[in-house]
Amino acid sequence: MAKQVQFRRGTTSQHSTFTGAVGEITVDTDKNTAVVHDGSTAGGVPLAKSSELSAKVESLADLGVTASAAELNYNDITTLGTVEASKVVTADANGDVTFPDGEKAIFGAGSDLEIYSDGTSSNIKESGSGDLQIFGDNVNIFNAAGSQNLINLTSGGANKLFYSGSKKLETTSVGADVTGELIADSYNETYAAVTSTSNATTVDCEAGNAFSHTLTENTTFTFSNPPASGTAYSFSIEIIQDASASGYTVTWPSSVDWPAATAPTLTATASAKDVFVFTTRDGGSNWYGFTAGQALG
Repeated sequence: MAKQVQFRRGTTSQHSTFTGAVGEITVDTDKNTAVVHDGSTAGGVPLAKSSELSAKVESLADLGVTASAAELNYNDITTLGTVEASKVVTADANGDVTFPDGEKAIFGAGSDLEIYSDGTSSNIKESGSGDLQIFGDNVNIFNAAGSQNLINLTSGGANKLFYSGSKKLETTSVGADVTGELIADSYNETYAAVTSTSNATTVDCEAGNAFSHTLTENTTFTFSNPPASGTAYSFSIEIIQDASASGYTVTWPSSVDWPAATAPTLTATASAKDVFVFTTRDGGSNWYGFTAGQALG
């Protein structure tokens, strides 16, 4: 019969306060397992039984790890880089992580933001209670090849839309500039009523294209903020006499050129309406004035 070798043994509770010598092996009689000691750790290190292992492990490859033992001293363990259910993925050798079709990168406690490809389209989906926000002082959207700018957004500056690489719409400090033809199903002009103070009335060309003024005194008109030279601008103004038929008069800017060099005389009857049209193309240095209709209403 072979010789019998016995190790020191004890319960789990007894092991918890026992510090064995370096390399000493004892037996936990409660767990029926060997315990290896290092001379300093109370309780030692219990060894797992074969029945407690789900699979035989003989190498790092059995764990699905491609890194060497030396590389395991770091946290950047490299895997295949493909996202699969119940697997932890960092990146492949190129630093890429691959999400197969239908797999999603999901953000937020309520799955508010999803980024994924469904095999046909690439999608960014926001379904939370807030907004989908993009932050950046300069934001550009290009075509897939990166050869054409589609949208250019600049903080505190012009924002631009492109067609086939050519700029077609650009915001400005006073509105927007369209390059090419503008086609609209409906076109509306902004209307503004202007008033006089101390016998002076100002029409701000940036405020609209249709104006009205009810006379409360004799007044002198000024046309301000026309577009720069080279851009045509026109507006109409309806002059309304007061209900008392006071016969108030208007003095137009000296830059207005009337037909036959003669400014029209206003209708003086109570609440009479006269309509005039003005146009310029040289930044307001010269205006052309026309009478659209008088004694209306």
